Formats: sequence, structure tokens, C-alpha cells
Amino acid sequence: MIRPSLRPAIVLVVAMLAGCASQKSDFYTLSVEAPSDTTRSTEMISVVVGAVTVPELIDRPQIVIRGGANQVDIDEFARWAEPLKSQIPRVIAGDLALVLNSPRVSVYPIAGDSAGAFRVRTDVERFDAVPGESVTVDVMWSVSPPGKGRPISGRTTVREPCTGPGYGALVAAWSRALATVSRDIASAIRPAPAL
Repeated sequence: MIRPSLRPAIVLVVAMLAGCASQKSDFYTLSVEAPSDTTRSTEMISVVVGAVTVPELIDRPQIVIRGGANQVDIDEFARWAEPLKSQIPRVIAGDLALVLNSPRVSVYPIAGDSAGAFRVRTDVERFDAVPGESVTVDVMWSVSPPGKGRPISGRTTVREPCTGPGYGALVAAWSRALATVSRDIASAIRPAPAL
């Protein structure tokens, strides 16, 4: 038997739990962006996009946004559908496949001679967003050519405007920013022909 003095506290706790349970989480995923400068070639290039490193601050299920110079906001109900460590290499591989016009771009070695593939490594230094304004992506990357060629390193920093409010617009802007990173990586894999 519950004491009468505890009934209001129990009702309050149950009401709070019911309120929390009614909040629905939204899940987001980065997408491959169709590049504007696809290279048409008959040469079949193989590329393996390796693991990516991301800052621990954003290595979580929740989407992290900038709340000020020294503040971030972590929204418990705006979440990534899969870890960024999985999404970013998948998106870069998809973008590279479009830019290089090659079906042999993957996050895993493709059957055949994996020694003949370019290898891409990425280190995400910054993956920030200011809602309703823009996102900033800063990625250090390296491309190791097949054989014993010297790796090519670069850094791409992109500030991409948001096209609207909300997390959907932020995620779309992050996807466009990663497409720019992918174009820079593609230039290291297949340099523009000399004129």
C-alpha cells in the first residue's frame, strides 16, 4: 500500500517519464553529392578510402552544433543514423566515384589487385555548424598512389552556407562540403591535364 503522502511524487515522476518518452528522435545521414566537374575517362581507377579520424567531440550519436566561441550544443533528439566514422568515408568514396567516373572506388578493397589502388586517408580536424548560417569542414587528407609512389597530402577547409533552417539543412551543407573535399582529393589522384 502506497502512503498518501508519496502519491503526488509518484504521479509527478510517472508524468515526467511519459513526457520524455513522447519526444521522438530524428535521424540524419550524410549524402553523396553530384559534382559539377565530373572527369570523363575510360581509364579505370581503383581507390580505397580508408578509415577516418574525427574529433572526440563529434564522435557521438547526437549532432553537435556550435553554440558560441566556447560552447557547443548537443541535441539528444537530433542524431546521426550511423557513426560519422562510417558515414564520412562512405560519402567521400561515393563522391570520388562520381568525380573520377570510376565504379572501382570503395571503403573496402575490391576483389583483384588491391596493390594497384590509390589509398586515401582523411583526418577531420573540424566539423562545425552554426544553425541557419553555415557549416565548416576542415579535413587533412593524403593519397598514396599504387606501388611505391610518394604520398600526396593536402588540406581542404570549406565553409558551406545553409539553405534553410533545421538540422536537415545543416546535414545537406555538410554533404556539399564533403563533396568539395572529395574534388580536392580527386585532383591529387588524377591531376588536371596540362594545357
